[in-house]
Amino acid sequence: MEYRKAKIEEAQTVCDIVQKTKAVIYPHYYTRAVVDFFGRLHSFENIKTDIEAGRIDVLTVDGKIIGTGSRKDNHITRVYVLPEYEGQGFGTLIMEHLEEEIFKEYDYCELDASLPAAIFYEHRGYRTIEHRKHDIDHGEVMIYEIMRKGEIK
Repeated sequence: MEYRKAKIEEAQTVCDIVQKTKAVIYPHYYTRAVVDFFGRLHSFENIKTDIEAGRIDVLTVDGKIIGTGSRKDNHITRVYVLPEYEGQGFGTLIMEHLEEEIFKEYDYCELDASLPAAIFYEHRGYRTIEHRKHDIDHGEVMIYEIMRKGEIK
C-alpha cells in the first residue's frame, strides 16, 4: 500500500475512480441532475488542473490506484474510494493523511460533505457548521453540509 501525490499521467485514472464511485453511490441519494452536476464538477480537466497544482493524492494497493483525496489549504475535497474497496478502511487512511498534512499548518480542517459521506466524516470528529443548498438547473437542488474538525483560534 502506498499513499502519494498523483502524477499527471494518472489524471484519467483518478477521474475514472471519481466518476465510477459517483455513478454507483450517488443515485441512491441524489437526483440524476445532481449526479450529473458532480460529474461535471469532477471533470478530467478539473482533476488535471488539481494534479498540476499538487493538490491530489492517490492510494495504491498492489500497484493499483483504488482511492484519491485532495486538499487546497485546509479544505479537503474529492475523497473517493472505488466501491469494491469501500468498507476496508481505505477512506479512513486517506483522511488520516490529509488531516495530518493540514494540521501541520492549520488549526482546523473543513470540507463539503455529500449526503452519503456526512456520517463517515461525523464519525471522524467532524461537525456540521452549516447546511448549504446549491441550485443546479431547472429547479433541481443539491443539499450538502459544510463540516469542520478542530477549532478556529
